[in-house]
Amino acid sequence: MSEMLSSNPLVWQSEKSQNRMGHRQESGIRSVQIAGSDPEQMAAAAQYNVEIGADIIDINMGCPAKKVNKKLAGSALLQYPELVEQIIQAVVKAVSVPVTLKIRTGWDPEHRNGVQIARLAEDNGIQALAVHGRTKACMYKGEAEYDTIAAIKQQVTIPVIANGDITSPEKAQFVLDYTGADAIMIGRAAQGRPWIFREVAHYLATGEKLAAPAIAEVQQIMLEHVQGLHQLYGSYAGARIARKHVGWYLAEHDAAGLFRSEFNGIEQAQQQLDALNDYFHKLAAT
Repeated sequence: MSEMLSSNPLVWQSEKSQNRMGHRQESGIRSVQIAGSDPEQMAAAAQYNVEIGADIIDINMGCPAKKVNKKLAGSALLQYPELVEQIIQAVVKAVSVPVTLKIRTGWDPEHRNGVQIARLAEDNGIQALAVHGRTKACMYKGEAEYDTIAAIKQQVTIPVIANGDITSPEKAQFVLDYTGADAIMIGRAAQGRPWIFREVAHYLATGEKLAAPAIAEVQQIMLEHVQGLHQLYGSYAGARIARKHVGWYLAEHDAAGLFRSEFNGIEQAQQQLDALNDYFHKLAAT
């Protein structure tokens, strides 16, 4: 699944967009998520991304960020079902690969129109629907609600993917049972904890919890991740992007944030790797 890509062709040549648009070197099935509010632009963006390797096109109508919503993209579109329908029709018509959709439950708690949007999506060729259990107005505050997702699942026959506050194997099982959803989607809970996916899969298959990864494995995973960031973004930008990821990985071990403060002052990529190795060496000794 790619990072969200703008449908505006004027930004496609930027370094950030180019990094996100290298689909062919990715392994497995490549799903590319596009965002925008103009049906023709969205159709053209879908076609372009299929040409450069996308196997699935996913339409973003779930992002609540201000910089996205002020352009009438993301979850802002949920206010305008007619425009939603026009975008879906244009994108589905433009490509031969499956088109999926990500939404929220509505614009605000008083206007939860997720069921209406889901029906509209199915009627116009959407192949699967992911639903985050909050409205746009809720952003990421409070707790996700799953009643709307359950109602959507009752009203459509396409696969429904439940999303929002799935932070543990037990919560994954609860959400699947409560909503009847065909799958779950995990986002923020995987930040600094990529092994959550194997934990959830194991629990759903066996009912048993996996042991937490050993410190040595956490070290190996994090170092590979940070090195990958350096390689993808270059040593300068990669080192800066790595800071937030390291903070997530070490939230449990570095609760006071002492190492994170030190790490955030490191400018060089190799120095970051050296500092991490030294940190884990000391952590293992204790």
